Amino acid sequence: MERIATADTQASATPPGGSPAAASGSASPLDSGLLDAMPRQREALDAAGESGFAAPAPATALAAGPAAVSAAASTPAVPAEYVPRIAPALTALRAVRPWRLLPTPTGTPFTFCYGVLLVVTSLIARYAGPTLVGQLHQASSTDVTHLLRDPFLVLVASALWIVGGMVSPYAFLFLLVLTALERRIGGARTAGVFLFGHIVATLATEGTVGVAVLAGHLPASSLHRLDYGISFGVATSIGALAGLLRPWLGLPMVALFGWTLIQALLDFTDPMTNWGHLISLTIGVAAWPLIRRWARAARPARAANTARPAGAPRVEAAEA
Repeated sequence: MERIATADTQASATPPGGSPAAASGSASPLDSGLLDAMPRQREALDAAGESGFAAPAPATALAAGPAAVSAAASTPAVPAEYVPRIAPALTALRAVRPWRLLPTPTGTPFTFCYGVLLVVTSLIARYAGPTLVGQLHQASSTDVTHLLRDPFLVLVASALWIVGGMVSPYAFLFLLVLTALERRIGGARTAGVFLFGHIVATLATEGTVGVAVLAGHLPASSLHRLDYGISFGVATSIGALAGLLRPWLGLPMVALFGWTLIQALLDFTDPMTNWGHLISLTIGVAAWPLIRRWARAARPARAANTARPAGAPRVEAAEA
């Protein structure tokens, strides 16, 4: 019969001061670093290839949670093939400066000052009394009678008003077209283009009215027809600017604006003014060789003004 040892027998078999492990010939869980009555810990191979137990993690690592992942491993890298496509797009985005479409006191002084003056006269026309506004418009009219009496004064005064005020399409075109033109050829030349178209188209239309009155084709009251506004100068500036733009943009712009003027002429609402717009556009297109020569002469000045430090005086374009 097999002998069964009791607890008392085992206790007596253990030498005093000795460990139970020494008596039994095997290591206890406490001596091996494991906790008794706990699930089996994960085993790890030691350096000698024998089965061992992994060392407990430091307290700081346990407090931090899962092992940290490096930023380089967690952040997806941009594929190399997309880099050549992204860089030009960012460069083009930085080059787009919408504020350059509008006049500024330093960049386009002529257009800016002229625009402020037009805002003032438009406010007067909007909020002043009807009698006063009518007298101002009549005094500024470039009709045949005023042209024969004081041509210089009325030619200048008539260009200080906008028919329809600041909500007129010509007010919007004035800001965009004259700003772009002045940035390319300078303020003095832009003023010359605008005034030349305004004066020539006015004299052509009003001269025709005078001849028609003398020939008896129009009544004498046509000598006092109200005629003022900036539309002739703006139409000339549109024609001139088209010659400085790329063909895919300049030619469609001239064609679209010209077709709009022809449609207005066919409607026969104000034939003399509509003829004046077509004459003005033709003047601007005919000035392309001169406008392009001015633009080439102004390029060094534009480059110098772009690179000049803040507060430095502007460089004026050389005469061509």
